[in-house]
Amino acid sequence: MPVLTTSYLPADNSPGLVELTVPALLAQRAAEHPDRLALVGTRHGDGAEVRLTYAELHDEAARVATALRRLARPGDHVALWAPNVVEWVVLQHGAALAGVVLVALNPVLRLAELEYALDHSRASVLLHADRSRDHDMAAVAQAAAAGRPHLRVVSLADRATWQAQEADPVVVGSAPTDPDLPVMLQYTSGTTGNPKGVLLRHRSLVNVARLTVEYVDVPAGAVTINPLPMFHTAACVIGTLGPLWLGGTEVLVEQFAALPVLETMRREQVEVLFFVPAVLGALLEAQRALDQPPPRLAVALGGASNLPATMIEATEQVFGAAVTNLFGQTELAPVLTATRPGDTREDKLRTVGHPLPHVDVKVVDPASGEVVPIGVAGEICARGYQQMVEYLHDPAATAATVDADGFVHMGDLGSMDERGYLTLTGRLKDIIIRGGENIAPAGVETCLAEHPAVVGATVFGLPDDRMGEVVAAAVHLREDVTEAELVAHCRERLSPYKVPTRWFVAGELPVTPTGKVQKFRLAALVGTPALRELTI
Repeated sequence: MPVLTTSYLPADNSPGLVELTVPALLAQRAAEHPDRLALVGTRHGDGAEVRLTYAELHDEAARVATALRRLARPGDHVALWAPNVVEWVVLQHGAALAGVVLVALNPVLRLAELEYALDHSRASVLLHADRSRDHDMAAVAQAAAAGRPHLRVVSLADRATWQAQEADPVVVGSAPTDPDLPVMLQYTSGTTGNPKGVLLRHRSLVNVARLTVEYVDVPAGAVTINPLPMFHTAACVIGTLGPLWLGGTEVLVEQFAALPVLETMRREQVEVLFFVPAVLGALLEAQRALDQPPPRLAVALGGASNLPATMIEATEQVFGAAVTNLFGQTELAPVLTATRPGDTREDKLRTVGHPLPHVDVKVVDPASGEVVPIGVAGEICARGYQQMVEYLHDPAATAATVDADGFVHMGDLGSMDERGYLTLTGRLKDIIIRGGENIAPAGVETCLAEHPAVVGATVFGLPDDRMGEVVAAAVHLREDVTEAELVAHCRERLSPYKVPTRWFVAGELPVTPTGKVQKFRLAALVGTPALRELTI
């Protein structure tokens, strides 16, 4: 491994990229492993279990593609608005085979949000579930259709419209073969302003899935469980195309609840868990309350927010898993770095790992844009095959994010060591400026997560007449604790100016679809059940 002298890591291009589209990869696996179980999930409407082999999944996708080509032309945008039903995966593959761009939408969207996404994406078709939990999606979809005569609205209950009885060989034979073509439109989490539409290529999705699972040593043919929302790249790329690359099985969870997921892990003999910290934390808490032995895992991989060292250690001890910490964003389809089973203890617990192959990574001064020295925090930037085509219909935002050298500026702050390993320090927009001192919330959150009474913590800035901003902490607790005890814990581990001066017990905080707390909304929630202030 070369020793770096500045925070710039050139791409490792030694593994080579595969030049496959998503449908070509599915066809290849169906030919190689026709009778192997590919997908387990629940059906839309009646919740019945569906189990599809690779041959069956390919056939269902081909019949979807046949029907979609009657509804849309290659290159059109087709929106999918549904929870994690098995049809999601089938439609994802069918849309790719049909040559349309799948617009992945969050099933909790309300009418105005759905209308924005449909109008912005210029979707010609909306495929929708009828219901997700207590959300009447059918009624909202029909309301969105009003005044949009160009939009074809199809319920997943109307299977004959979106899936033909027989596959058309002409449609299957004309599946996209150019991996440079766009295949999916993903909407950003929308922590500020309207979500942006991130347009992604076949090459990006296939190779990010492949390089991620290979880099972290996921076993070939593994049974995996995917409780993450399918409208996000973590689920529909890593959690879906990752097992596809390995010829493995995806067990799709429609609605996450810790106890049923633990039971499913035992029943299906799951080897690999895809997670975000909230999911992993809930599984650990639920298992601690059970008398029966925990399911055993080979690998647990995930990210999306700070992963406390205590959670990594607990996962290793309880489930026996090698824990992989992933870091990236939708614009990178989505993985940039990962820790590996062979990494040192310190690397596993304190870093987000090393960049995957085929990507240049640099850390720059946010003000000057200059590459910073080794070990100095700055904005993380990446350039490679996996980056987005563009923010759809938004050249100004694209130009603001992708610099003149082609690097995507991620908005994440971190430092690089001499090997290229990255350590996160926060988000550029989350920085708290207290009396002229810049404070990254991530380090304070990690410190608090190490307190035995704290399940998780969110650190944010609050306006202050004297200091400009002060550090505030909202904590989720597993047991009662006083402000004085939390302050004492922080003072032992943090510089005095980083210690929070206002403390809150967190209720239900506003989050993005991927579980990230929308910190810009927290100041307005002080004094509400979401943020109940602690006192000494």
